[in-house]
Amino acid sequence: MSEELKQKVVEEAAEEQVITKRLNFLMLKKLVVIAIVMFGFGYALIPIYKQICEITGINILTPKDISADAVVNSQVDKSRLITIEFDANTQGPWRFRPTVSSLQVHPGEMAQVVYEVVNKQSYKMDAQAIPSYAPQQAAAFFKKMECFCFQQQTLEANEARQMPVSFFIDPALPKDVKTITLSYTFFEVGLKPTAGKTGS
Repeated sequence: MSEELKQKVVEEAAEEQVITKRLNFLMLKKLVVIAIVMFGFGYALIPIYKQICEITGINILTPKDISADAVVNSQVDKSRLITIEFDANTQGPWRFRPTVSSLQVHPGEMAQVVYEVVNKQSYKMDAQAIPSYAPQQAAAFFKKMECFCFQQQTLEANEARQMPVSFFIDPALPKDVKTITLSYTFFEVGLKPTAGKTGS
C-alpha cells in the first residue's frame, strides 16, 4: 500500500471518528433534554393532578362533610355491616400509613381510624392529603367529621404524628355496597428549602 493511500485511510478513519463523536454528543444533548423534561413533568404532576381532580370532581379535597350536631339524630342500621378498608399512598421521603387495615361498621355508627406519618427529612415540610373512595359512588355516603385532609399539615424535621379520621357511613348507602376503600395520597406542597436553610 502506497504512502498516499495509507494517508487517505488514516484521514478517513479520523473523519469517521469526528463524525461519531459529534453524533454521540448530539445524542447526549437529546438525552439530557429528555431527562430535564421528564423531571419537570414529574415535578408538575401534583398540581396537574389537583387541577384534574377539581375539574372532574374525582379525589378532590373536600371541606368538612358534616358537623357533630347533625349526627345526633342519625339512625344506626344494626342489620348491616360495612367493611371499610384503609389505604395510603405517598409521594416523598416519609412514612404514611393507617394503623389498621380495615374496620367493620354499621351504617350510621360513628367510627374512627388513625393514620400515622413520619417526616424522614431534615427540614420542616408542608403536606396535603387527598382522599379517594372505591367504589366512587360511596363518596357521597362517607361522612367525615374530623380529618387531617381538611387542611395542610406542617411537620417538623423527623417529626412523627398520628392523625385521626372520624366518620360514619350514611344509612342511605345502597344495599349492594358492602365494602368501601378509603385511600389517601399524601404529598409535599410548596418548595423545598435551599441548601443551608434547613430546619424550621
